[in-house]
Amino acid sequence: MAVSRRNLLIGIDSGTQSTKALVVDARNGKVLGAASAAYGLISNLPPGAKEQHPRDWVAATLKTIRAALKQAKAGAGEVVAIGVSGQQHGFVPLDKAGAVIRPAKLWCDTSTAAECIEITEKLGGPKKAIAAVGNAILPGFTASKILWLKKHEPKNFAKLATVLLPHDYLNFWLTGERVMEYGDASGTALLDVRNRRWNTAVLRTIDTDLAGKLPRLISSDQPAGRLSAATAGELGLNPGVLVSAGGGDNMMSAIGTGNTRPGIVTASFGTSGTIYACSDKPVVDPEGEIAAFCDSTNHWLPLLCTMNVTVATEMVRRDFGCTHEEFEKLATKVPPGAEGLLLLPYLEGERTPNVPNGTGAMIGINPKTFQAKHYCRAAMEGVTLGMNYGLRRLAKLGVKAKQIRVTGGGAKSKLWRQIMADVFNAEVATLKVGEGAAYGAALQALWCWSLQRGDKVRIEEITDTFVTLNCPQTATPKREAVAAYCELQELQDDLSKSLRGVFAKHRKFMVRQP
Repeated sequence: MAVSRRNLLIGIDSGTQSTKALVVDARNGKVLGAASAAYGLISNLPPGAKEQHPRDWVAATLKTIRAALKQAKAGAGEVVAIGVSGQQHGFVPLDKAGAVIRPAKLWCDTSTAAECIEITEKLGGPKKAIAAVGNAILPGFTASKILWLKKHEPKNFAKLATVLLPHDYLNFWLTGERVMEYGDASGTALLDVRNRRWNTAVLRTIDTDLAGKLPRLISSDQPAGRLSAATAGELGLNPGVLVSAGGGDNMMSAIGTGNTRPGIVTASFGTSGTIYACSDKPVVDPEGEIAAFCDSTNHWLPLLCTMNVTVATEMVRRDFGCTHEEFEKLATKVPPGAEGLLLLPYLEGERTPNVPNGTGAMIGINPKTFQAKHYCRAAMEGVTLGMNYGLRRLAKLGVKAKQIRVTGGGAKSKLWRQIMADVFNAEVATLKVGEGAAYGAALQALWCWSLQRGDKVRIEEITDTFVTLNCPQTATPKREAVAAYCELQELQDDLSKSLRGVFAKHRKFMVRQP
């Protein structure tokens, strides 16, 4: 694994709100250049619909790679490998010519609940669906999005030649190859995660010809392809640069946070919230609340996902006209528990627990708590309690944390890290490289490049060498706060269950609104 000259890696993280690119030195893992570019969702869509056009991802990837390379003062011949991380589950439909047929329906799109029910019923119910693929058929996953296209846009479905996920589409743009890696593929609800094969029964519930529209599956240590001449010209790089398999953002964040062996748990506090661990065997939840994913190191990644984290805190922050610093300062003025103000943060529906028709709800509003400082604190606490619902489910399935490594925007806040430690009742640590997904993509690219050169190296060796903790930021639980949050957890869980019928009625009302 010895590197004698400057060989550079590019790690890309194409997310829901922005794309980030890092240029990393293969010798020491140091980040030499970084850039980001923001974009938004397509506006004025029906309730529950969340879409983006893949051309926006390409434009942002071009911009960020060029900027990161410029910052690193990198020459075209220095870049040896590229890795791509992408938001999971999004459905990118391509025609035979490789053109995008329509905008991608994203992971946070909850408009396909009816299609989930249809697929599940055809399989014989929830338990048989979980037996088939290891996961429940949920609106966040890709399967129902494909059926939605068939039912709602038959002319577009007739053009469908290839089903890709967001990171697959960027790999396709980079290499011209249509492939899918096991980790990201496991989030489609089409893959039997135990055996890493497409499940024929599930495919047939959608369309008898769907199998022919799925790309070739590859393992995590294989290359997706080589950089094409056309894209190399756009990026100012040499053709033939290795492009690794890449993976979903959670799989890449696991690598970027050193979560490559059992015992370490990663929590990502971004637009969505995810908590996941590395496992040597599949962890299938009979209730379907925990996703039984494969990871991007040829292991497994039991994962919980909540759809609303910084989307909730940012909404509150913007509404009160605060900077991030002012938002945190306001929240520190209120004790743990926000004096009874409790947020149920289902702003965009929810995935864990599975409440696709959910909306935000608040209890404890009174003259004392109707203040900006209480709302700021309640937003932080509410989304963290929402994530803890899934963390407790993981523990019941035998996945217990020795340490929780946090990444994403929420990890930058000292107060929020303390709230995490108190809610989770566990030590919370951050990483010196905060962009876990982009950094993980670069490290996976290093792994793939090393193997292609004949170096027999394990991914754990790479992460042990390059992933380091930011020890001064470590937070430990405080007993009194832990007790308060235990009570609030029970309240939030009860509130969620009591409102399920109300949410369904509310969604029907909203659909009828102009």
